[in-house]
Amino acid sequence: MYEDLSGKNALITGAGKTTGIGFGIARKLASLRCNIVIADLGGTSSSQSEVRTGTIDEMQKIAQDLSHSYGIRALPVELDVTDTDSVQHMSDIIRKEFSGIDILCNNAGASFGVPSAVHTYDETLWMKTIDVNLHGVFRVSKAILPLMLGKSGSIINTASRAGKVPPLFNGAYAAAKAGVIMLTKVMAKELGGAGIRVNAICPGQIDTDLEKWRFGLEAKFFNSTIEEREKEMCKTIPLGRIGSIDEVASLVAFLASEESSYITGQALNICGGQLMEA
Repeated sequence: MYEDLSGKNALITGAGKTTGIGFGIARKLASLRCNIVIADLGGTSSSQSEVRTGTIDEMQKIAQDLSHSYGIRALPVELDVTDTDSVQHMSDIIRKEFSGIDILCNNAGASFGVPSAVHTYDETLWMKTIDVNLHGVFRVSKAILPLMLGKSGSIINTASRAGKVPPLFNGAYAAAKAGVIMLTKVMAKELGGAGIRVNAICPGQIDTDLEKWRFGLEAKFFNSTIEEREKEMCKTIPLGRIGSIDEVASLVAFLASEESSYITGQALNICGGQLMEA
């Protein structure tokens, strides 16, 4: 399946920890014989977000494991999507090591300052959330597109169900992800003539550390437990369960491959039927 992906070069941002969607995407594409660039904040400690990011040690371990397991090249690169110099430095490394990119997965994301209503939201944390989730997609895409032009390619942006259905007390994240959906459509129109397809995925509840953190916040708010909050959430999902990172990764692999050659400018839901609209 997806034989056309063999030998392609893929960049996945936010892929530096095994508990996130980015890792699932990296592992899936590596299993299909893609060379992988694993990009994350790196360093030795977590970011200011309550949900940690991948450390450089984890990134190196993931790269080694993928390379050993699938016989592909895997390169860990430290990246801060809010820093233009960091984004350009990553691009320079990729140009030197891989020469070009065929698949770009803008997956890095974070939420700061929640839970907060809009009228009580700390402005600095609101702006930081927008910067990571929306402006980060713009910065990385702008820097990497010169490495994609001249051949067909695929860009997959990780948006969210929250970009279509407003959540309570997480307005900055929701607004940013809605922006990602529109940016995806703009890019699809602008890049279609160059043979580059651009789509977004909109995950609902997926089994990640971010989701567990969210259930933890809800448990405190409702004086409940994480398990009870997850059970209540599953009642809103027609398939009756939380999704897995592997299921999201399978959708990304489809969008990266020529099997989806006539699909661009779409924001595809992957939410177990929790949201039933285009």
